[in-house]
Amino acid sequence: MEREIITGVDGSAPSRTAAEWAAGEAVLRRVPVRVVHVTCAEAAADDVVAELLDRHPGLTARGETLTGPPEAALRTAGAQGELLVVGVRGRSPVAVGATAAALAATADGPVVLVPCTTDPARRPDRVVVGVDARDPAVDALDFAFRAARRYRTVLHALHAWRLPSNRVCLPWPVPEATRATWEDYEVQLLSDALRPWREKYPDVEVLEDVVLLPAAEGLAHAAGETGLAVVGRRSGTTALALVWHARCPVAVVPS
Repeated sequence: MEREIITGVDGSAPSRTAAEWAAGEAVLRRVPVRVVHVTCAEAAADDVVAELLDRHPGLTARGETLTGPPEAALRTAGAQGELLVVGVRGRSPVAVGATAAALAATADGPVVLVPCTTDPARRPDRVVVGVDARDPAVDALDFAFRAARRYRTVLHALHAWRLPSNRVCLPWPVPEATRATWEDYEVQLLSDALRPWREKYPDVEVLEDVVLLPAAEGLAHAAGETGLAVVGRRSGTTALALVWHARCPVAVVPS
């Protein structure tokens, strides 16, 4: 694996937004960026590279044109770098959207999916990570802590919980005191799950948050439009729901 960021472009405005985001991230990490175009004219990748170099002093970038199905080509290219960055939607909302979702589900390394509404010139002002306090995804947590340290911003660690299944169908509401006891237990689980990471990254400010909401909804709300949402791939439907509904870049991290 090379220390470089791979970004896929297809000539659309959303893919150029993703490329701009990737360039800013590359400058911050001090690594090159590789612009990959699949089954398009060679000049398209070179044009994006020229634009990125013009707007990002100090950036090292190169273009590459690949052939074949976009998903497979980008997955192969992404495996050679430390991060793959793509737009959530591109020239075709259905086809490119499907490609982005497939990469989030199958890529060998972390994938950042960038909505077309993102301001690529602005680095995330917060990092929000979804945490299953009972079985934390360690790679997603490490990615999130590193990102928060790189951006010098707070890490918002969010654990979504649900009422016990045997209480949901009862005809009467759960007593407030009982619900508070259950929530206190979830808070303690999250605190215990994060303790090793707080020790490993003592310079990162952490906000611990326990919410009685679907995980994707809680993460999207917490990240807003200017954050970075991080989720482990093994969360399955949560990861896909977050990708489609978030208004900020979403990093999906495999285990």
